[in-house]
Amino acid sequence: MEKTILISLPVHELQALIVDSVNSCLKHHPPKIEPSEAPDQILTVDEVSELLHLTKATIYSKHSKGELPGVCKKGKRLYFQRDIILSWIKEGLQKSNSEVEAEADNYLKNGRA
Repeated sequence: MEKTILISLPVHELQALIVDSVNSCLKHHPPKIEPSEAPDQILTVDEVSELLHLTKATIYSKHSKGELPGVCKKGKRLYFQRDIILSWIKEGLQKSNSEVEAEADNYLKNGRA
């Protein structure tokens, strides 16, 4: 059963209470950054971090080691091309056994080209 409590607060105290509550919620549950689906979109470090499920520190580390493609540095900021990052991820994919078998069957059926 819910209890209702009525209290009298000045407007400025109520506003401060609301702001504190919202800030507390945002601190404990930061909003997710969702990159859009545009293939030629430019991503920030935060967006690449979310896309790759890596920390920002790891993104900067990989950049400094030259491990991330599609990077553009403007001033102190890094920007990434979304389509290049996605292609880079796909290059690392390993084929399943069924995909390898299908390719082998296709190769044998079509002869040695």
